[in-house]
Amino acid sequence: MKTHPTPITAALAGMFSAACWPWLWPLFKDPSSASTAWLVVGTLLCIAVPAHAFVVGFGHRAENAGRTVDVALLRRIAAWLAAAVLTTGALAWQRAALPAL
Repeated sequence: MKTHPTPITAALAGMFSAACWPWLWPLFKDPSSASTAWLVVGTLLCIAVPAHAFVVGFGHRAENAGRTVDVALLRRIAAWLAAAVLTTGALAWQRAALPAL
């Protein structure tokens, strides 16, 4: 499967990962072995796979001639991180703005 990652797909992957992390965080605090396994699976499915697929991409790439910096990859990483930070901030602001039920 060959994907063509763009800054938009990277930002969407960052938003998805940031929105999923609050559901995974309670598993981190629970010391049972079952929650640890679910944390690993959840981290892979919600963070690692989307980041790899939509930021780095799958498929064969030609080797760079020499030691050059992949500027497009750096831009996608920046878009992924920025979207994750903005989503985290927006979700925290939303939780703070809603009255406790």
